[in-house]
Amino acid sequence: MRMLSVAAFLRRLRPFAPVRAWLVGIMLAWAGMAPGLAAELVMFERPGCPWCVRWHKEIGSIYPKTPEGERAPLKAVMLDRQSQSAYRLKEPVFYTPTFVLVEKGEEIGRITGYMGDDAFWSLMKMLAGKLESVDQAGK
Repeated sequence: MRMLSVAAFLRRLRPFAPVRAWLVGIMLAWAGMAPGLAAELVMFERPGCPWCVRWHKEIGSIYPKTPEGERAPLKAVMLDRQSQSAYRLKEPVFYTPTFVLVEKGEEIGRITGYMGDDAFWSLMKMLAGKLESVDQAGK
C-alpha cells in the first residue's frame, strides 16, 4: 500500500471542497495547539532593545542546539499586552529582554535582562531544573 503525503491527500479531495476545508481547519487548529502544550522559553523583546540584539548575537544561534533549547525551544515575541495575555504569567513583564520559561502556557520561572552569556547559562540551568521538578511532580 502506497502512503500519500498530506498535500497529495488534500489534492485528491478537491472535488469535495467542504470536506477538504474542514480537514485543513482541523489540521491547522491541532498544529496551533501543539506548541502550547510543550515547554518553551518565551523571549519578550522590544524593537531597538540593545540587550535583545546582543542576546541574539551571542546566544541566539547556539540556544536551539543545547539541551535546554531542545527541551524548551525559544519563542521570541514583541512585548505588548496581547503577547503577555497568551500566557499565565506570575507577574507582568516590563523589561526587555525577559525570558519566561513556560509549560502548558503557565510560567515556571523567568530571567529578567541579559548580563552576558555566563550569567544567562547559569540562570537558564536553574530554570531547566525547575522544569524537571515540575515534570517529576506531574508523573
